[in-house]
Amino acid sequence: MNADTSTKTLQERFDHLVSVISGERFLKKEGLGNEIPFFICPFRPEEAVEMAGLQRQLVHRLEQADLLVLEIDLYDLSVEILKERGIWKQILAMEPTVEKDQLRELLQGVLDPESHLVPAIARRLEAKSFDVLFLSGVGEVFPCIRSHNVLNNLQRVAKTRPTLMFFPGEYTHSLESGASLDLFGRLHDDKYYRAFNIFHCEP
Repeated sequence: MNADTSTKTLQERFDHLVSVISGERFLKKEGLGNEIPFFICPFRPEEAVEMAGLQRQLVHRLEQADLLVLEIDLYDLSVEILKERGIWKQILAMEPTVEKDQLRELLQGVLDPESHLVPAIARRLEAKSFDVLFLSGVGEVFPCIRSHNVLNNLQRVAKTRPTLMFFPGEYTHSLESGASLDLFGRLHDDKYYRAFNIFHCEP
């Protein structure tokens, strides 16, 4: 966790998020240097329950300010896709009897971001008016779905409104290795550089 984030209380982070997201600069995608309006909200994995509550409060506060939030939980969406394809019960039945690697490979194919997951997200974006997109459930879908793959494929369909991904880990930048989404603060192989740490953004 970046030092400036880890030293802030949940209330301070909540206040910062409200201030930034409700600001004209954020909503009008100003100051991004022509980059995609993708933002990361990193948090410590052990704060998952608190952050889920903070996210609900955040949506409520933004709605009070007449801002529409479209929430997409990647886990819930994945289950929905599996049910639509008629294999959810089959997956549940297989889970205790097959190797984890086999199950992961199967789910990675069925939930491939380019072919299935992002098109499903795109349909939701088209079906509803919104001012900002919240993505959550990143930790729950790992390792079947990797956050950098979602963001890479989402670039094609989510350019018109800001997207905020709630990320249980660290989003770090360094001159040596570039930017990295380090899930749970331990997995350092998800390279993604086109998003902004929302805690580094000014209102």
